[in-house]
Amino acid sequence: MVDRLAALLERFPVSAQLFNAGALCGINLLDADGVHGQLHLVRRGPLEVSHGGAPVRIDEPSLLLYPRPLSHRFSSDPEQGADMACANLRFEGGTGNPVAAALPSFVCLPLSALDGCQPVLDLLFEEAFERRCGRQAMIDRLFEVVMIQLLRHLMERGEVAGGLLSGLSHPRLRHALVAMHEAPTREWTLEDLAATCGMSRSVFAASFREAVGRTPGQYLLGWRVGLAQQALRRGRPLKVVADEVGYGSEAALSRAFKAHCGLSPRAWKQQQAAEVA
Repeated sequence: MVDRLAALLERFPVSAQLFNAGALCGINLLDADGVHGQLHLVRRGPLEVSHGGAPVRIDEPSLLLYPRPLSHRFSSDPEQGADMACANLRFEGGTGNPVAAALPSFVCLPLSALDGCQPVLDLLFEEAFERRCGRQAMIDRLFEVVMIQLLRHLMERGEVAGGLLSGLSHPRLRHALVAMHEAPTREWTLEDLAATCGMSRSVFAASFREAVGRTPGQYLLGWRVGLAQQALRRGRPLKVVADEVGYGSEAALSRAFKAHCGLSPRAWKQQQAAEVA
């Protein structure tokens, strides 16, 4: 079976950094900083979490994911509290990261639902609640492993409706998505992509749009522009970037860039610089 996550995580990785390990007691408000998502692992509750609307009660060891910045509040017993390990998540590319963009704004799962994850969780909690050398680096890497296992779970169970992860969950469409991810410079035709899936042109086009929410051409455009944005953030020249993402000239990339995000590459870079400043 094709590796649905390899090219995604290679080009748009996610990194984690532990910021809390221990009991959270009473009311704790976590304000969104506009940059990070968060991943919380609840070893012992009970606990209530709210982010608008009715609180969600957690009565068993659970995973709580906020892939994008979102303020939320924890409420637990003021004396006993809830044992938790919490990490900030940085998705490379920010809001343009296709993995972060494909996830729901909030995911809550019992830890027991993550098949094969128990050894990783046991080690993560052991490290989080002890004081050993290299603790921070190890826990950060373990959180990243849990994040990958969560993505596997969501795809294998088909628990994401619509968007990229929905397409990657499809037994046939996944082949077209992986092909575009791995070879963005190729001049993909609808016939080529349909052939990778073993589907007719018309059935493929309809199925892709229904599952992913965009046409294959629109998806490929977005993937290429996302790669271009990533390269521009790293200071690469526009002419070089154009070749790397499948456009023959700066002008061709600029047209595609503006069609996708409404800004020229130059204007987009200026906007990014202003936001950082």
